[in-house]
Amino acid sequence: MTADDELHLGVALDGAGWHPAAWREPDATPDRLLTPGYWTELVRTAEAGLLDFVSIEDTLATLPTRRGAPDPSTDRVRGRLDAVLVAARVAPRTTSIGLIPGVTTTHTEPFHLSKSVATLDYVSGGRAGLQVRVSPTATEARLFGRRTFPEIERGPATDPEPPRHVTELFDEAADYVEVVRRLWDSWEDDAEIRDVATGRFVDRDKLHSIGFQGRWFSVNGPSITPRPPQGQPVVAALAHVPVAFRLAARGADLVFVTPTDADHTALLVDTVRSHEIQDRHEDEPLRIIADLVVFLDDDADAARARLARLDGRLGHPYRSDAHVFVGTPSSLADLLVGWHGAGIDGFRLRPGALPHDLDVIAGGLADELRRRSVFRSHYAAGDLRARFGLARPASRYAVA
Repeated sequence: MTADDELHLGVALDGAGWHPAAWREPDATPDRLLTPGYWTELVRTAEAGLLDFVSIEDTLATLPTRRGAPDPSTDRVRGRLDAVLVAARVAPRTTSIGLIPGVTTTHTEPFHLSKSVATLDYVSGGRAGLQVRVSPTATEARLFGRRTFPEIERGPATDPEPPRHVTELFDEAADYVEVVRRLWDSWEDDAEIRDVATGRFVDRDKLHSIGFQGRWFSVNGPSITPRPPQGQPVVAALAHVPVAFRLAARGADLVFVTPTDADHTALLVDTVRSHEIQDRHEDEPLRIIADLVVFLDDDADAARARLARLDGRLGHPYRSDAHVFVGTPSSLADLLVGWHGAGIDGFRLRPGALPHDLDVIAGGLADELRRRSVFRSHYAAGDLRARFGLARPASRYAVA
C-alpha cells in the first residue's frame, strides 16, 4: 500500500453522538458525559481501530441555536467540557492517535490558546492539533459582554454571502491563527540549554518577539511555552462557503469539507485547490478530509430502523450539514473508496450515536478498509504532522 492509496480516517466526537436523541439510546451513558473516563474510553476505542485522529467538538453557546437564535428545547444534551482540557486529560492515556480539539477564535485570545495547544503537544508527545471555528451569533456575544453582533437569519455554514460581520470574523480568525503560529515559532528548537555547569537554562537570543500588529491583535511575544514537539501542531478548519475556504487556505493544514456524492467531491477538491492558488502562502498543499454522519450496523435494515427510532424521539428527520450515511460497514467502505479516488485524502466520520457507531467504525469499518488495502495495519512512528505527510517546519525566526 502506497501513501497515495492509503486514506486517512478520523472521528468527530460530540456529546452522546451527533443525533440529538442519541443520549436516549439503551447503550448511551448520559450520566457520564462530564467525566474523564467517558472521553478516555471513546478515544481509546478509536485508537484500537488505528484511526488517525479524533476531533473533539466545542462551542461557546450554552444552548444549541437554530438560524442564530437559541433553541429552548429540553430534549437534547446541554453543557459540555472544554475540548482542549479533555484532550489534555486523554493524552497520557493514549499513545498514538491524534487529538484535535475545537477552538473558538471569537471572544478568546490567541496568546492563551497557543500556550494551551503547545502544552497539549507536549503532554501527547507530538499528537496535538486544533480546529478553528468562529462564533458569529449575537447570543454567544452576549454571554461575554465585550462585543455586540447583529442578529442573523441564516448561519455562515449555509449562506453563500454571509453578513459583513461574519466575513470579518473569518478574517479575524485568519489573523488569530497567524498569531498562534508565530508564537509557536517564537522559541527556536534549541533555545533551552539547561547547562548546569554554566547556569544557563535558555539562550535568550533564541527567544523572539513576534511583533504582530493587525486590526484585531497586537501581540509582541515571545510565548511562555517553548516550541512544541511538532514545531507547529496541526491546524484544521471546516469549510462550506468562500470565507471559510479562504480561512483554510490562509492558515490550516487540514480542511474538512462536506460532499454529498462523488461529483460534488471532485467539485470541492477543485474549490480547495483554487483557493490555495489565490490565498495560500505555504508550500504544503491542504489535506482534504470529508465529513460524513454515519449510522452503522451489520444489517442495513437495522441501521435504518435505528435512525427511524432516533428520529421518532426527535420528532422530525435528522438533518446535518454533512452527508448522512445509513447502512453497513461494507457499503460505507464502497463510498469512502470511491470518494478517495475523486481526490479526498481522508474522512472524518461523525458517529450518529455513541458508543455504538464508534464501535462499528473502529471495528467492522476499519477491518473492511484494511481488507481492501487502503488503511493501515499498525501505527507508524512519528507525530501527527508526519502521519499526514506534513514536514516539520523550521522556526521562522531561526537564523540559518
